[in-house]
Amino acid sequence: MTPDKTQMPVLNKNIKIGRLREHKKASERYVDVIFRYDNESWQGSVPIEYRRTGTLATTKSEIIELLNDTYEKMDPKNYDGWLKKEKEFWDKSNAKVTRPFFEAMKDGKWKCRNCELPENPNWARRFQDIKEFGYTTATDTKKFCKKCGKNTTHVILLPIPRGHETGYETWSPELRKKIIKVLNNYDIYECRTNRSLLPDHKFPEIRWDKDTREENPEDMSDIQIKDKFQLLSNQRNQQKREVCRGCYQTGKRGFPYGVKFFYEGEENWPADVPKTGKDAEKGCIGCGWYDLAEWRKKLNEIISQI
Repeated sequence: MTPDKTQMPVLNKNIKIGRLREHKKASERYVDVIFRYDNESWQGSVPIEYRRTGTLATTKSEIIELLNDTYEKMDPKNYDGWLKKEKEFWDKSNAKVTRPFFEAMKDGKWKCRNCELPENPNWARRFQDIKEFGYTTATDTKKFCKKCGKNTTHVILLPIPRGHETGYETWSPELRKKIIKVLNNYDIYECRTNRSLLPDHKFPEIRWDKDTREENPEDMSDIQIKDKFQLLSNQRNQQKREVCRGCYQTGKRGFPYGVKFFYEGEENWPADVPKTGKDAEKGCIGCGWYDLAEWRKKLNEIISQI
């Protein structure tokens, strides 16, 4: 159905739109903008696809509404109140290692990853922490830095209210040991025991939303553990993450060992299954990366019948 043009929202005249960009590794999309206010302006990027806060604007109307809303939230008159609230948040948190990154980014300006962020051997993890606390950020992997004299990765934090806190599910050291024990130290990809394995969530984090994250109590039953986890090496865990990211971006499900077999569904992501959220897990069922044990079992059943 063609949208009624009379209902199309009008872009605030003080917003200048630039290029549309995509950060494929993070599965994020942005619109570069300049926001003009009475005595100052802000130049940055507004995410229009940003899983951490559930933002997904795909139509022209949705993008205009998002930009207008962000413009109002970014009004300099709101900054002092926002800063006071965020100071209270950080004062109560235990994120002492991550806080310096927030302090460096709280002015809402682009920061060069090489020379304007705190020195840290794992800056990407700290930046991820910022996002998981619900902050809205953007990344430009090819922005020129005058100090470095070359294009570098820059990041920016938008001083607007935080979205829901997201992040990875966590488990205690005791539960981690229990998961590995229940799953018999068995590398489900290599089909052999291994003492250096990681609990892997079958349902990939890239398809989670703010309501997906769950607690992992230490008294999880063996059945719950087997339903939720499998064991992979760090290398395979990273490989699966890339495969799942590709699936999320292209709608084409991956397949291990180069064997294009799905015990449910087909290569294309099901049209009737949402892209993210708890119901998205239905679209993962049948993919070998989702549950390697079940995938291998179903494949062997077919082979035995031939």
